[in-house]
Amino acid sequence: MAVVRLRKGAGPGEIPMRGRPYGFAVSDHCMACDWKEAGFFCDLPPAMLERFDVLAFTAAYPSGSVLFAEGEEARGVPLLCHGRAKLSMGASDGKTLILREAAAGEILGLSAVMTDRQHDVTAETIEPSQVKFIRKEDFVQFVSHYPEVGARVALQLANECLQSNEHVRALGLAHSAAEKLARLLLDWCSEKGVDTPNGIRVHILMTHHDIAQMIGTSRETVTRLLGHFRDRGILEIHGASLIVHDRKALESLVMV
Repeated sequence: MAVVRLRKGAGPGEIPMRGRPYGFAVSDHCMACDWKEAGFFCDLPPAMLERFDVLAFTAAYPSGSVLFAEGEEARGVPLLCHGRAKLSMGASDGKTLILREAAAGEILGLSAVMTDRQHDVTAETIEPSQVKFIRKEDFVQFVSHYPEVGARVALQLANECLQSNEHVRALGLAHSAAEKLARLLLDWCSEKGVDTPNGIRVHILMTHHDIAQMIGTSRETVTRLLGHFRDRGILEIHGASLIVHDRKALESLVMV
C-alpha cells in the first residue's frame, strides 16, 4: 500500500510536505497539535510529549494503507493522530474477521511490542490518516523511563482485553445475525453517535462487506438486514451517514 513519509521529528535537512494532499494539514509536533485532546498519549505532561516528539516520526497514509500485518515482526508502534483504522485477523481459508475500529489517539500494536512477538492482527486505515511511529526499542525505553506512560500502556491493554471479551460475547452468544448487527449499531451509537432532531447520526466508514466481517456473516445478509431495519423505520442511510430513529427497537433485538 502507498505510504508517504513526511518528516522524521525535526531533523536537519528534512522538508515537510506542503498543502493538504490527504484533506488535512499535517501536524508534526504533539505540543502544537490541533487534534490534541484527552486520550492515551495526547494529554501526557509536556516534558513527556516533547520526548515522544524526539523519538517519533510523522507519516501520512491514504485510506486502505496497511500499517502492519498479521504475522509480521513488530518493529514499533504507530500512534493514530488523525483518522481511523480497522483491526482484523485472517484464517487459512481466506476468511477475515474485523475485530474493531481504532480511533484517533490510540497506539496500535502495543501487545506485540510489549511482549516482543509478531503482530496477531492487521491494522489498515479506513480514511486518510496521520500516524506518529516510534521504533520498538525506543518505545520500550520510553515506557520504562516514565512510570506514567507505563500506567497508560497497561490501561490501554486492559481496555483492549475488555473489548475483545465483548466482541467474543457478541459473536458467540448472539442468537441471530440481526442481533449481532443490532449490537454493533448500538455500540456505534454509544461510541460516536451524534444526537440530532431526527435521531442518532453515525458516520460510517465501513462497507457492507466490512460490517459482515465484523459480525461473522455475509455481505448479502448485512444488506438484507439494513434494508429490513430501514423498512421498519428503525434507521435510514444517506451516503456514509446512518441515522437511527428507533434505538429501543435495536435494543429489543439484543438478548445477551
